[in-house]
Amino acid sequence: MTHCLYIPGDAAALSVDADAVARAFIHEAGLANLSIEIVRNGSHGMFWLEPLVEFVTPQGRIGYGPVRPEDVPSLIAAGALHGGEHPLRLGKVAELEWMKRQQRLTFARIGEIDPLSLEEYRARDGLEGLQAALALSPDEIIEQVRVSGLRGRGGAGFPAGIKWKTVHDTAADRKYVVCNADEGDSGTFADRMVFEGDPFMLIEGMAIAAYAVGADKGYIYLRSEYPHAAKTMGRALKIAEEAGWIGANAFGAGKHFHLELRIGAGAYICGEETSLLDSLEGKRPLVRAKPPIPAVSGLFGKPTLMHNVLSLAAIPFILQHGGQAYADYGVGRSRGTLPVQLAGNVLRGGLIELAFGVSLREIIEGFGGGTASGRKIRAVQVGGPLGAYLAEKDLDIPLDYEALAANQALLGHGGIVVLDDTVDMAKMARFAFHFCAKESCGKCTPCRIGSVRGEETMDRIIAGQNVERNIALTRDLCELMADGSLCAMGGLTPMPVLSALNRFPEDFAPVAKRTAAE
Repeated sequence: MTHCLYIPGDAAALSVDADAVARAFIHEAGLANLSIEIVRNGSHGMFWLEPLVEFVTPQGRIGYGPVRPEDVPSLIAAGALHGGEHPLRLGKVAELEWMKRQQRLTFARIGEIDPLSLEEYRARDGLEGLQAALALSPDEIIEQVRVSGLRGRGGAGFPAGIKWKTVHDTAADRKYVVCNADEGDSGTFADRMVFEGDPFMLIEGMAIAAYAVGADKGYIYLRSEYPHAAKTMGRALKIAEEAGWIGANAFGAGKHFHLELRIGAGAYICGEETSLLDSLEGKRPLVRAKPPIPAVSGLFGKPTLMHNVLSLAAIPFILQHGGQAYADYGVGRSRGTLPVQLAGNVLRGGLIELAFGVSLREIIEGFGGGTASGRKIRAVQVGGPLGAYLAEKDLDIPLDYEALAANQALLGHGGIVVLDDTVDMAKMARFAFHFCAKESCGKCTPCRIGSVRGEETMDRIIAGQNVERNIALTRDLCELMADGSLCAMGGLTPMPVLSALNRFPEDFAPVAKRTAAE
């Protein structure tokens, strides 16, 4: 009898010795004369339990974690291969509270399947969306995307249906579909999890998009810091092309869709769509002025449909079940589900997919269990390094585009970073300027020079030099950067700075006053 067990090959699990755990099981099984098969699945997103090992038993898949290599002998001795009792036994992973409370549409398969098994993918609704799309006209597909209410998950929140229709309606001899997988925001990892846990889903979403807008060429632009994701996606693309659902005649005789993976060179600015296009064209990545927008004149001057990974990954569900089924989740103009990425000083970090409208408090305290340090939550940054800092009293704000905007914040890519009461918010505001100075493409003066001057001004504030005057100067500088920058790099850097100033003014008081208050 061969025993099957799942050990994640996700980078988060690999960082805590998942490979060593797999080797230990092979070694111990050999000593015990046991036959085992190890499947390297994606992560379920419960990072504090990694490596999370699951055993296929008559009762279902039983999880144990976090497993260390030295735990393996006792697990085998306890009969874990049959779901036996052990201090690390968690039970059925799908029935854990963290998983049961979620509404996983995009992440339904991640952690459940072998990411490179096309057979398993098909067995769990894979390619159903593409098959449904191929039975519709491009206009009908675009209408389903419009009805779904899907908005860009990369940060801008632009309605996907409008973007698709613009590309579709723009006449050209060639069109492109480009996936922006340059996931560089602090505290984000959802794109990586898709690549490493369900790469065929992204490929399927891009194929549907290409068929709908009339594109015959696609590119996936992946950040260089994700080598495991690149390896998995590279293999998945080869498998998909061999299976015939991308490549030559993918959509019928003479209807091709060729898809390539391209690796970035470590520039955060390439998360901005026009800089990414410059990079794809082999140029130094610089932000382009708009108009024209990429949907009209993008890659090599051709109409280009550009989307974030999570936007494209939502498409197979929408086409399989219909746009209204997706729109039934969420609130207001924020429809569908949001894969939230919880990180920072938090007890239980990971991936949580829920319908829009859940509160920050439910995510951080209900799922995350509060801070890892056990101290009080003081600040939370939502939306990456360009997102606003919210105070503990703001945690009842619902996670949706409009609610956050009403509180001078943004959703971004869905990353949430938790900070406890030891944080110095003046230093966090300084970091925002520092980050912008390091990552600016340098094309526009407000961003290139403003970020450097902002960092210098913050240094004077922290040193207690002419504090009130320098705070006023910082506010003026933020106004200039927000109004005059060419893209969101400089335009949004003021958001973390001003939110820190407005919500935590005590951290910007002169040193003498701060010391007395403490």
